[in-house]
Amino acid sequence: MEQAWPPSITGVEGAEPAGSVLDHKFGQGEPYTLGVEEEYMLLDADSFDLVQRIDTVLAAFVGHEDEERMKPELMQSTLEVATPVCRTASEADRALRRLRNAVRTIAGDNGLRMGSAGTHPFSLFERQRITARDRYRSLVDQMQYVARRELIFGLHVHVAVDDPDKAIHVVNGLLLDLPLLMALSASSPFWRGEPTGLASTRQPIFAAFPRSGPPPRFRDYADYAEVVGQLEKTGCIADYTHIWWDIRPHPRLGTVEIRICDCVTRVEDAVAIAAFCQALVKHLCELSESEGGIPGYHRILTTENKWLAVRYGLQAPIMDLKTGARNRVAVAQLVRRRLEELEPHARELGSDGELEGIRDILSRGNGADRQLRVYNANRDIVEVAREIADATEAGGDGVPANA
Repeated sequence: MEQAWPPSITGVEGAEPAGSVLDHKFGQGEPYTLGVEEEYMLLDADSFDLVQRIDTVLAAFVGHEDEERMKPELMQSTLEVATPVCRTASEADRALRRLRNAVRTIAGDNGLRMGSAGTHPFSLFERQRITARDRYRSLVDQMQYVARRELIFGLHVHVAVDDPDKAIHVVNGLLLDLPLLMALSASSPFWRGEPTGLASTRQPIFAAFPRSGPPPRFRDYADYAEVVGQLEKTGCIADYTHIWWDIRPHPRLGTVEIRICDCVTRVEDAVAIAAFCQALVKHLCELSESEGGIPGYHRILTTENKWLAVRYGLQAPIMDLKTGARNRVAVAQLVRRRLEELEPHARELGSDGELEGIRDILSRGNGADRQLRVYNANRDIVEVAREIADATEAGGDGVPANA
């Protein structure tokens, strides 16, 4: 393909300067292409604790075909990977499996394991070292404890949109779907060796960051550019990539970036969520062009629904804002209803097979459910980390993890 993802475009890493926010690439590429980014844990092969070995891993990738897809993150125990631009979820599936296999092989050659989940079950942030690069040191200098505590791992999905105003409307519309995406991806029920009672502990940890959480609603792209431009001009942020909302426009790439998801353990779950996001963006783009447009809902209502998903995962009882029903309903019920709306779009995109993976998540549970089942059997937190590593690495062999 002519277009290529920059190898690192997310997180708190202090990305390359993005230029004026008024400059954008919406409409310059094929609409609805997607890219997926995952943040992996680097684990000791015996203790399954996090290890500070990012330099070892990156050095081993020098000259590798996927070298440009591998990047450090804030902590030396984290590796970020990014797929190339993919037209379909099946392309993303192949790319993610190849990347996981490459990381698994390099890690194994260096006495390490890899893991993918929203938080590590027992590692302590106080024992993590900051990556030795100026941008990370600057981030810690600016944010202090808030940055040092940020031992979390996310899954980010980019979907290309062909018009800047449409991208803003899609971001506004996605506020309704935050609890669905959160419930499907939640995989961080542990923090510092203890169950927290939350399906996603990653969310409240990251909520301490400035400019995080659900984005405000904007009228159009000019409204967004004016607000972000004010932050840039006054020196509050270097550029718009220092805004870490759950969903955000990414003008430099011409995409809507969906950032709310925990990193998930099973590769097929990551692919299913990517297919869900791709079809959802297409659905909202077309809805934005229709006579009624995309309906909006009060921020306090959408934020409450997100909290319920953070707390309860797939068992969350949330408000059905679309129908205005007086009683709350299970988030899984709303996911199934959304799937019915998205299936025709997924077929047009060639991603309908991968979208079916969402039903698999609903039937067997999300990552938080699986981690808690492992823990409740023996109350062994190391066993949870071992299961995360086993299931993560199983997705890098070209076959489903449950084959």
